[in-house]
Amino acid sequence: MAFVRIRPAAPLHESISAIWDWQVEPGAFRLERILPSPGTQMIVNLLEDETRVYADDAARRCERTEGCVFSGQATRSFLIDTAEQVAVMGVEFQPGAAVRFLREPMHNLADRHAALTALHLRGVAELRERLLAARDAPTRLRALEAWLRARFAPSALHPAVEHALRSLDAAPCASRVHALIEASGYSARRFGTLFLDQVGVAPKRYARLQRFRAAVTAVQHGRRVEWAQVAADCGFHDQPHLVREFRAFAGMTPGEYVSMRGPHVNHVPLT
Repeated sequence: MAFVRIRPAAPLHESISAIWDWQVEPGAFRLERILPSPGTQMIVNLLEDETRVYADDAARRCERTEGCVFSGQATRSFLIDTAEQVAVMGVEFQPGAAVRFLREPMHNLADRHAALTALHLRGVAELRERLLAARDAPTRLRALEAWLRARFAPSALHPAVEHALRSLDAAPCASRVHALIEASGYSARRFGTLFLDQVGVAPKRYARLQRFRAAVTAVQHGRRVEWAQVAADCGFHDQPHLVREFRAFAGMTPGEYVSMRGPHVNHVPLT
């Protein structure tokens, strides 16, 4: 297995938390459940020019797109096919930052996996060919970073949205959306529209997602979990509230997550 992860140089470093290159043998489990997390991603499949994503329900409907895709802000779990996830590159955008590259209202892409060509990005096919021809991971990472830099537009987030994101990211367990709206000076409707356009989801849903992620992180490695304490520490009303939010975002109970969790915080191996 080879996994290389870098933080891009300025000016991309404030918009992109990581660019990574993943080369690995096929896993023992065919499907993996991916849990939602704050932020969006761009994926480049180097094994084949197709990406398969499955609905996380009984039907498991398969959505097929091109090998280069953008995954909007997720608010529910989905399944990936590990058979094609053996030679993949990815870009992790900070919440709200993808608009600097796509110039697309993010609410149009929430819970979607859209081909980059459908988003009118130039040079997608050429990028994939360049990455396939690269001799090693550092070369591929430099090529992908250069491609992103050429498409970067240094537009600022709306100040009210930027302040809200920083506040919620700094204290993910504190649900303070009403206070943030009041501090912005905008009406709840106007603030919600601004946040939705740049982040992809409504501010209260984003705060719920941050709280859920705090709980997932808290229980990722522990052998024994005191769920009542986790619920209190992460800002849930009580343990049943924690269970409901786990079901909503992860499609499973907290106990099921702990029994099935893998080595990576947002990947749950399935049979």
